[in-house]
Amino acid sequence: MNFEKMFKLKAHKTTVRTEVMAGITIFFSSVFAILTIPGMIGQGYTRLMNGVFIAAVLSAAAGSLMKAFIANLPFVQVPGMGLGSFFAFTAMPALALLAGNPDMSPVEQYQMALALVFVSGLAFVATSIGGVRQFIIEGVPKNIKIALGSGIGLFMTSLGLRQSGVVVANPGTFVSLINFGNFSENTTAVKGAVLALIGLVIMVVLFSKKVKGSILIGILATTVLAYITGHSTIPDTFSTNPGAIIQDFMDVSFLQLDFSNFAGIRGAALGSLITMGFTFLLVNLLDALGTIYGIASANDMVDENGEVIGLQRGMTVDALGTAVGALFGSSSTATTVSSAAGIAEGGRTGLTSLVTGVMFLGIIFLAPFVSLIPVVATAPALIFVGCLMVSHIKEVDFSEITESLPAFLTIAIMPMTASIANGTSFGLISYVVIKLLTGRMKEIKLSTVILAAFFVLQFVLG
Repeated sequence: MNFEKMFKLKAHKTTVRTEVMAGITIFFSSVFAILTIPGMIGQGYTRLMNGVFIAAVLSAAAGSLMKAFIANLPFVQVPGMGLGSFFAFTAMPALALLAGNPDMSPVEQYQMALALVFVSGLAFVATSIGGVRQFIIEGVPKNIKIALGSGIGLFMTSLGLRQSGVVVANPGTFVSLINFGNFSENTTAVKGAVLALIGLVIMVVLFSKKVKGSILIGILATTVLAYITGHSTIPDTFSTNPGAIIQDFMDVSFLQLDFSNFAGIRGAALGSLITMGFTFLLVNLLDALGTIYGIASANDMVDENGEVIGLQRGMTVDALGTAVGALFGSSSTATTVSSAAGIAEGGRTGLTSLVTGVMFLGIIFLAPFVSLIPVVATAPALIFVGCLMVSHIKEVDFSEITESLPAFLTIAIMPMTASIANGTSFGLISYVVIKLLTGRMKEIKLSTVILAAFFVLQFVLG
């Protein structure tokens, strides 16, 4: 294979060796997401976890290979952690209610949510037509764009704290810290919380020492500790039969999108459904833009006008990746910020993403063991990644209250209501209202007003 002709290595001032090393670096920095997503969506159902894992592997590989051959960019796609959380903990149960069937099984909820992700992926592709994509991007003010990432980070952190058992329900204060002194009466829960905190410390220490794959190592180390301490045990149903796991994938995930339950949704429920789909689209679009633009700009991957080389192709691949991933059975895929690790190693072309994509395919053999990873091992990853995402809050302009309050509401509402959609809605609506009432109408773009009006309508109808 002529890599020079295919990826124009000399023009990008790189070599095959550099690109391969960059691809390997991204793999070890991002594979933790593929190990975390099945537990989030599967929620203890082995067949569903098996299906989601295979789907996550194939969607990550497909998205990364498209980045290589269509966009020739050193970026990698994996199922997004933030949108994965939204998919599992907001969209799935909400869709069951909208369909009028609160007793819908997790598998049915999952298959219905896949259909919504697929449609949002197609809508993302369609935004490249007639300038729609640019219209939506321009409609979200800069500070709210920054706030979206921070809000999702807090949302993920709150999920991680709850899944780990560090934070528990409290009738008086809604949530509270687990009672670590109650070890004798609540051994399993306290032990799980302690293990999760140990896992978090492992990740932080390794990350601070710039150890590649620090999050992955933390997950695996916590898993081992969970079994050593007796917190987790191998279930009687555990099987290393790859045929059965592939069958689970075919039965539960592959091309199992369920559109049938959408037919009966009417009125206010339909408005909520549209809002949920638009949230998938908006967050996916802004996530792709922010990740690609931010990493590329920081690494001098721009042209003489300061525009990111291949930005539109890269975003189109993100859109295609989400649609294709949904067909496999994956929640929305997104360009991972872990791509920055490989680019820092010198990766500059699609050969980097090709290497990572091929390596993703190589971990399918781990499928039988994914169900053995306990929640206390993956919860720290949510907390840690949440921390990394929240760090962008420093870029919000807090010197101007008409800018900072909408951004703050965007960040605060997401974890408080466990909804990315609610945070986005409050941010945009408050931005328009505050700007109008403070005489700053000229600062509001038409596209911002249209987006805010859409969310107001959803609240009124819902």
